[in-house]
Amino acid sequence: MHKEFLMGNEAIAMGALAAGVNLVCGYPGTPSTEVLETIAKRRPEGTYVEWSINEKTAMEVAAGAAYSGARVLVTMKQMGLNVASDPLMCVEYVGVKGGMVVLVADDPGPISSQTEQDTRTFARFAKVPCFDPSTAQEAYDMVQEAFELSEKYGTPVFVRPTTRVSHGYADIVVKDLEEYKVNTPEGFIKDTKKWVIFPRASFLNHQRIEKRNAELTAELSESPFNRIEPESRNAVGCGLGLVSGGISYTYAMEARKELGGVKLLKVGTPFPFPEELALEFLDGMDEVLCIEELDPVIERELIHLCGKYRLNVWIHGKLDEYMPNAGENTVDSVKKVVAPFLGKVLQEPPKPELPPLPVRPPVLCAGCPHRASFYAVKKAMAGKKTIYCGDIGCYTLGNAQPLDMVDTCLCMGAGLGIAQGVFHTEPDTSCFAFVGDSTFFASAVPSVINGVFNQADFTLVVLDNSTTAMTGHQPHPGTGRTMMGENVPPVSIESVLKGVGLTVVETVDPLDHEKAVETVKRVAEEKGVKAIIFRSPCIAISKPAGKCAVDADSCIGCRTCIDEIGCPALSFADGRAVIDEGQCTGCGLCSQLCPVGAIAGKEAR
Repeated sequence: MHKEFLMGNEAIAMGALAAGVNLVCGYPGTPSTEVLETIAKRRPEGTYVEWSINEKTAMEVAAGAAYSGARVLVTMKQMGLNVASDPLMCVEYVGVKGGMVVLVADDPGPISSQTEQDTRTFARFAKVPCFDPSTAQEAYDMVQEAFELSEKYGTPVFVRPTTRVSHGYADIVVKDLEEYKVNTPEGFIKDTKKWVIFPRASFLNHQRIEKRNAELTAELSESPFNRIEPESRNAVGCGLGLVSGGISYTYAMEARKELGGVKLLKVGTPFPFPEELALEFLDGMDEVLCIEELDPVIERELIHLCGKYRLNVWIHGKLDEYMPNAGENTVDSVKKVVAPFLGKVLQEPPKPELPPLPVRPPVLCAGCPHRASFYAVKKAMAGKKTIYCGDIGCYTLGNAQPLDMVDTCLCMGAGLGIAQGVFHTEPDTSCFAFVGDSTFFASAVPSVINGVFNQADFTLVVLDNSTTAMTGHQPHPGTGRTMMGENVPPVSIESVLKGVGLTVVETVDPLDHEKAVETVKRVAEEKGVKAIIFRSPCIAISKPAGKCAVDADSCIGCRTCIDEIGCPALSFADGRAVIDEGQCTGCGLCSQLCPVGAIAGKEAR
């Protein structure tokens, strides 16, 4: 054993490697992404890693390996669990042979997500056991225990870190390489009664699952991840107690230190719930406060137990508005709730008066080709009744002024379906659906086929910047390189679109503004489903040569360059446009917009 300073996601990855994981697959999504990336960097020979095209596919790849006796890890964020839920629900009924751990990183806040959905609630719905780590060290340990439990009971198992666990750093005690478990898959053994999900088999397996979870309820009461922190000498409030789990447990412990060593139940496995331990904790209690993020999962379980065993204990939390029902908890927010619950007055230290922070809304990077793409469409469609259906990714930022080019944004790939729905309702509206190159492969292709089949009329705009930019520049089928570092033939977006029936597919560089506008005007006039691929690499992976500069003597101060595209490298001072050389990438879009030619690349001067 030795210590390493690790991010929570790195600790999870190291835990999976120590458990002898054979195959890891997933789809990038903050706050989960670093788990798979760490395994790719530190994997021993024989461990297979891939970024799958989406979470559904990843779950199915993992299922096949687990059917063959491999230990598998599937990674995603909470939104990805929606995509993966179809195979996951069925895998739970079929069961697995090798250990299958499903790493789902939740995002309270939300900090970088569309929703605050709680995987603990999904675990109960899916009847899948769930581990909820409070620290990076516990996440490391839980992943290994999750693999053991998965193999013992033949079930997938969730590990559900939240953002502050996934992205927090700590010294972690990890195993040495020679201590790693070595798992040798047995291979797939044909058994149609086992691996084919017939209705009768599902009925029998449902009974097995319920029996297994009842057994786990008792077993997990003995788990070290569930425990009672006893009252200390400075305990306050006779008959009062706290219950918590996940990162909120660490906040509750901080509050306990300051406000009094009240009895506290830590819940590390919210499903199946550690019933026996909870009953031990509730014995002699009058009131209990549940401290958790997102759904009142623990709170509902305790209310259920009080009703089931006729316990006269008052359970407080989100349902009676003691705790907020949305957003993150913090040490301070927990203290503010715990103090009045314990009948204490919280002594808050005086806070220095600080100037307000400047408001900095997120914007597309200076030189981002998506800005040029949006602007080309905007100019081409000016004055026409048009709807712009956006998507999840960097290009969601196309909604910001002055571009204002995202009218809808729902979930990955949804813009294509929304555009079709608008067309069938308002045929006189020109409908555009924007999607990135990674998202195109992940979730857009079925909607393209749907549009062709059902005779829709919309323009698909693929913003191809040759990477998965928003989540850290992961490879995808169009990049020609896998997560294992192998060079493979890239999948052509043009060929895919033509293969499903599109006859109008044009590719253009968005930084060639005049040609881009002309292409949009021409393609938009075509009937049916047609596509424009704006292809220009992300500035993080390929920067143009040189910088742009303003000739102050030529600039007339019209602000066209600033007011039209909103590039963060452009500003206005002393009646003239100014370019920040530290941000400028030399993309040249602003120079093409200047009505007097006052902007050009330095190399041209």
